[in-house]
Amino acid sequence: MPAGPLLSQTPSDRGAQLDSEHVGDIRGGFGTIFMHDTGPRKGWSRVKTLLAILGPGVIVMVGDNDAGAFGTYTQAAQNYGTTLVWTLLLLIPVLYVNQDMVLRLGAVTGVGHARLILERFGKFWGAFSVIDLFILNGLTIVTEFIGLTLAFDYLGVPKFWGIGISAIVIMASVSTGDLRKFERFALVLVSGSLLLVPVLLMSHPPVPQVAHDMFVPRFPANAPVADVMLLIIAIVGTTVAPWQLFFQQSYVVDKRITPRFIPYERIDLWIGIGLIIVGAVAMMAFTAVAFVGTPEFGHFKDAGAVATGIELHIGRTAGVFFAVALIDACIIGAAAVSLSTAYAIGDVLSLRHSLHRKMSDAKGFYAVYFGLIVISAAVVLTPGAPLGLLTNAVQTLAGVLLPSATVFLLLLCNDKAVLGPWANSRKTTVFTGIVIAILVMLSVILTASVLFPAISGTHIFAILVGGTALALVLSLGARIIDTRRGHKDQEQIRFTAADRLTWRMPPLDQLPPARLTVLDRTWLVVLRGYLIIAAGLVLVRIILLVVPGH
Repeated sequence: MPAGPLLSQTPSDRGAQLDSEHVGDIRGGFGTIFMHDTGPRKGWSRVKTLLAILGPGVIVMVGDNDAGAFGTYTQAAQNYGTTLVWTLLLLIPVLYVNQDMVLRLGAVTGVGHARLILERFGKFWGAFSVIDLFILNGLTIVTEFIGLTLAFDYLGVPKFWGIGISAIVIMASVSTGDLRKFERFALVLVSGSLLLVPVLLMSHPPVPQVAHDMFVPRFPANAPVADVMLLIIAIVGTTVAPWQLFFQQSYVVDKRITPRFIPYERIDLWIGIGLIIVGAVAMMAFTAVAFVGTPEFGHFKDAGAVATGIELHIGRTAGVFFAVALIDACIIGAAAVSLSTAYAIGDVLSLRHSLHRKMSDAKGFYAVYFGLIVISAAVVLTPGAPLGLLTNAVQTLAGVLLPSATVFLLLLCNDKAVLGPWANSRKTTVFTGIVIAILVMLSVILTASVLFPAISGTHIFAILVGGTALALVLSLGARIIDTRRGHKDQEQIRFTAADRLTWRMPPLDQLPPARLTVLDRTWLVVLRGYLIIAAGLVLVRIILLVVPGH
């Protein structure tokens, strides 16, 4: 293959891939699929194919059960028992629909998420998506190292050595120039996440009560509505994160997965979703067992204090398993978040950006990855660093970025020039539109709550009701305008089953201009308005912090 970042084929022959290493055999952690292997799969060959494909979905999902997730899930359980377990079931379809869209984008286009936004929506949105992602991911990696600090402190490991060795391991995992080796390392960490299951078993949870709370939604009795709503929003935010979209799409591209193998990648995704839900339910269940009825119930501090409480009320072994699982989660989370950033910058700047390349062959890609890890570790090791403020900043920026990421995800997956036969169906578009509207409202509430902690339940419900009404009016109005203007959906082309197996997006320079409906443009206007409001709230909060007495 050519050494340069761009493929050497003529425009009529080449695909849209931006790095020559994104074309070739699929070399997964548990098997290889040769580039020209297009034969039918039956029996054992299907299992072998799945093992070769396994990775992107599992890694992105388990990577999301990171330090922030450990803190959020255990906070919910320590403060309210298992009464909020039902929120996890509601997130399953959201997780699947979002990640299914990015895996389709990756397999069909061969291009990362950030570059598609740049090409289809212009330099402003392309630059915004990368800059915001870079800042948010950098702060998120800091929280991963904060989580490592808490776990090592519980285990009695000196902070300097624990953080230093972890940073070296995270950087070494991608330094081999072999995606297969990184994937095997990541899948070992995925298996390490199952350490939460023995903790659950050791806690002897009240299974009937946990099952009831999982399937029967209710709010904790006598709890302030505002506090509960904000915690539910935090659960949503820690489970559906912007970096996941960028990571999985780029990793699918880098692993060279094509449309032929999308059904197998969907199984990989479902396995990942199963693991994240099992881990979340386990944390909420055994934390509730450890703290309900104790003086610490309702007084969450951090994941380190949770480990201490688990040791006190369940046993030392359970506490150690929890701490080791936290270390495992922080390492895989830091690796995945850093990769999502390096992939995005490589995409937009047309740098070589592949784990198949040695460090000397992709200096910019690895410099971004290593730089994020080194700086984040240094921040956590710096005495007096405002770690609490940085954690709040992660929540705020996640609230700002998530709606924009999901809006562009929907618009890209509705674009038949990009996805062809894999474009969204009308049902998927409607469902995703509803999810986006909800995420925008929840993000507004989360952003406002971080900036103005005294927000009340009345304010929260006003935002929810007002936002719902506004979304319905705007959607209906845009649809009516489209109908009166005689706008027709992009031309319907009949595709056969064989077409779905082989159709790929043409090179970026051959794509027709994006055709946006009034509804699409409405989404972009709403997004700009939301960003202006969020930026305004952040500015007001900064002013209040600077002014004495606030």
